[in-house]
Amino acid sequence: MIIRKSRKDIGALREAGRVVARAHRAMRAAADVGVTLRDLDEVARDVLREHGATSAFLDYHPHFAPRPFPGVICASKNDVVVHGIPTDEPLEDGDLLSIDFGAILDGWVGDAAVTFSIGTPRDGDERLRQGAEDALAAGIAAAVPGARLGDVGAAIGAIGRGLGFGIPQGWGGHGVGRQMHEDPSVPNEGEPGRGLRLRPGLVIAIEPMFMAGGNDDVRLDEDGWTIRTVDGSRASHAEHTIAVTDDGPLVLTEP
Repeated sequence: MIIRKSRKDIGALREAGRVVARAHRAMRAAADVGVTLRDLDEVARDVLREHGATSAFLDYHPHFAPRPFPGVICASKNDVVVHGIPTDEPLEDGDLLSIDFGAILDGWVGDAAVTFSIGTPRDGDERLRQGAEDALAAGIAAAVPGARLGDVGAAIGAIGRGLGFGIPQGWGGHGVGRQMHEDPSVPNEGEPGRGLRLRPGLVIAIEPMFMAGGNDDVRLDEDGWTIRTVDGSRASHAEHTIAVTDDGPLVLTEP
């Protein structure tokens, strides 16, 4: 069931989104060679405590996973597309890191992801990272009243395919509200003019995921969470939570 949000609801979601933005800024500042993924998880936990918020990820246990998620961030490095578990593995120069983070504030959820390089980017990493960011911007721009979900997916997919990247099938965005994952699903490819019509009050996470090798297939690690490219190529993930309003799309997870 799709639940449209009121102006008051969207204001509350914006406050949750600000917590997410502050955590991302703090993690980005802390990320460096020798820092561990668990260190960055602790940075995010500190931001949650500071703002009286809780994690949308910690102990989340969907049907496909063998155990609850153990961190407050998904830390996905190099060939990991999404859902990387934060560990004591230190970051190295040239790593490509995606961090996905969700916060719950006063019962409302914010969810966003960003990808960046540690130290000196490897060849092709900046093109991959920027491609996902450009696709996110295109998807957001397409989320206007009267448009359809297929328009959002088509805008994302056109950029990814135009750059020759793979797009993992079955993974994409989602509705956001009192729960982290609500209806509708938001695909990263689509046919213009098809799908759910977007109306003011709809709040969704738009999240392109691109894989440098051009292969759409992914594989699941034995931990039951970590999703990797099958060819070992690098991946990039970008995400914002946005509200469809009469004035156009409103990004809720910016500072």
